[in-house]
Amino acid sequence: MTDSLTRTSPFLVAALYHFVSVPRFASLQGPLQTLCEENGVKGTLLVAHEGINGTIAGPDAGIYAVLSFLRAQPEFSSLEHKESRASKMPFLRMKVKLKKEIVTMGVEDIDPNKVVGTYVAPQDWNALISDPDTIVIDTRNDYETAIGTFRGALDPKTKTFREFPDWVRGNPGLHNKPKVAMYCTGGIRCEKATAFMKAEGFDEVYHLKGGILKYLEEVPQEESLWDGACFVFDERVSVEHGLQQGEHRLCHACRNPITSEEITSPHYEEGVSCSHCYHTRTEEDRLRYRQRQHQIALAKKRGQRHIGS
Repeated sequence: MTDSLTRTSPFLVAALYHFVSVPRFASLQGPLQTLCEENGVKGTLLVAHEGINGTIAGPDAGIYAVLSFLRAQPEFSSLEHKESRASKMPFLRMKVKLKKEIVTMGVEDIDPNKVVGTYVAPQDWNALISDPDTIVIDTRNDYETAIGTFRGALDPKTKTFREFPDWVRGNPGLHNKPKVAMYCTGGIRCEKATAFMKAEGFDEVYHLKGGILKYLEEVPQEESLWDGACFVFDERVSVEHGLQQGEHRLCHACRNPITSEEITSPHYEEGVSCSHCYHTRTEEDRLRYRQRQHQIALAKKRGQRHIGS
């Protein structure tokens, strides 16, 4: 993280997850929600029987207060997090949600606390994925892989993480090489994906510790094997090397990231459509989106932020 980015970006963004058995997880919802609101922290935290996952943003003191509270809980004493910064608040509100899973794969009896792949530090990742005996798999969804990926990686082109197990089972050629290296945004999907691969009979399964975010933070751009930007699930839309905010914007009709070139498309209308969704939406849809966009514009003139923006 550069000093200039720190000085000009007042909001600290913390991405975190931790797999651990938390039978009392429901009791944490209220205190977490209150603590975040009292400290000016916004974002989303998912809490489940299997642990916690989420991204939050706010003033440094507020973020550290939330992290201190979590680490004071016996289950989360070893919680790790990743930091980046944002020039404006990247979330509209704070939500602490109770869930069945903190990342949804939909396969029963997959427990990263019992079996998981081998972690690979960002500094060692290039050597692994450059090894001809390694198959590299991007476990993210199609709209994420569309704007950036590691060179030579396989793209499952999944719409949701639930599709990943069927993709693996439908590709027996994945067994043709002895090593499988997997990666995702922050590391959490790979916890379940590598556990699933081990259950499917893959022996040497590796995953990038800290995910793409940690790699972009720690590996110099001149040494990087990453091409493009990394999609993030907040209003920054994407980040690049050094975790600098990327140039992508979000289509609020379909939630796909769009480039500056795609904004010039005749199918792009702010808040209404883009080249990704124009042909899948009806005129009735677009009329509704235009009405919403009009309300957003009115709120902006009043110096407010519309809840749907």
